[in-house]
Amino acid sequence: MSTRATTRPGGRSARVQQSVHQAVRDLEAEVGRDALTVPLIAARAGVTPSTVYRRWGDLRELLSDVAVERLRPDGPPADHGSLRADLEAWAVQFAEEMASTAGRTYIRDALLGDPEQGNAVRCSDYAAEQLKAIGVRAAGRGEGVPDVETLLDTLVAPLMYRVLFRPSDLSEAYTDWLVASALGRGAAPLPPAAKS
Repeated sequence: MSTRATTRPGGRSARVQQSVHQAVRDLEAEVGRDALTVPLIAARAGVTPSTVYRRWGDLRELLSDVAVERLRPDGPPADHGSLRADLEAWAVQFAEEMASTAGRTYIRDALLGDPEQGNAVRCSDYAAEQLKAIGVRAAGRGEGVPDVETLLDTLVAPLMYRVLFRPSDLSEAYTDWLVASALGRGAAPLPPAAKS
């Protein structure tokens, strides 16, 4: 991740980041994504264009930073009473959010504006934190839990592939199949929609 986009919590730096991010979201809704420019965003945020350039480098890096924040989960994953139920619900929600038009745009922005791949790591960390929370809760109920890396490889990685390259193949049957596979119960054949 570019050091220009790194912020300290609180203070002027956090206020600038918040106002610039809000300006991006507001202007995107008002004038459309193609009309966004650094001077337009800076004027809306009440900062100078040089502040934006100094902090983010260019428009692409700024959009990448905004996208990563938009991809951050709003809260902990819901508790559905068992590891399998929690993972199934989480996988469906994750797939729906990431496969939406906005979700796919945010994923692309997060990656395109970050040649050093720090934003990819941040996004991966979001998923890992969610899966860890599910696992800790399940372990507290006495359930056996695969490690987070296994869940990232067997659940998140195939979902992200489908989201980016074959979103029409996503279904609840597919996410349930992935969860069953991740939990070692994936003997059933792949759902029909996912075979195409």
